[in-house]
Amino acid sequence: MKILGLDLGSKTLGMAISDYLEIIANPIGTIRFPENDLNTALEETIKVVRENDVKKIVLGLPKHMNNDIGIQAEYCLEFKKMLEKELGLEVAMIDERLTSQMAERVMIKADISRSKRKKNVDKLAATIILQTYLDIHSKR
Repeated sequence: MKILGLDLGSKTLGMAISDYLEIIANPIGTIRFPENDLNTALEETIKVVRENDVKKIVLGLPKHMNNDIGIQAEYCLEFKKMLEKELGLEVAMIDERLTSQMAERVMIKADISRSKRKKNVDKLAATIILQTYLDIHSKR
C-alpha cells in the first residue's frame, strides 16, 4: 500500500510517497498556496491521493521542544480533520521537530545552492517524516 507523507507549513505543503512495500519514502513535490489556505492544500492533496492510490497519510506534527502543542500544531490538527473527512483515510501524526533543519543540513552537505535548498526543503522534510514513520512501523 502507498503512504503519503506531508510537511504542512503556512504557505507550503511538502509531499513524499512510499513504495508499495512501505520501505522507502521518495519526495514528490511541494505545493504552494496562499497563506493559511487549507482548502487549497486539501484540494491538491486529494489529487495526489487519487492519482497515486494512497491508502494512508502521515502528517508531521510540529510540537514545541518542551512537547507542548502550539498554533502551528493546531493548524496541522485542523488539516488532519479535513483530510479524514474528505478522504476517509487514516491520517497518522508523527512528531516532526527538527525535520526542516535535518533536511537543510542534508542539502548543505550535498553542496546544494541556497536557492535550490529553499525550493526543496519542504519535500525533503516530508520525506524524512514519512521515512521515520516507515522505519518505526517496518514490517520486516
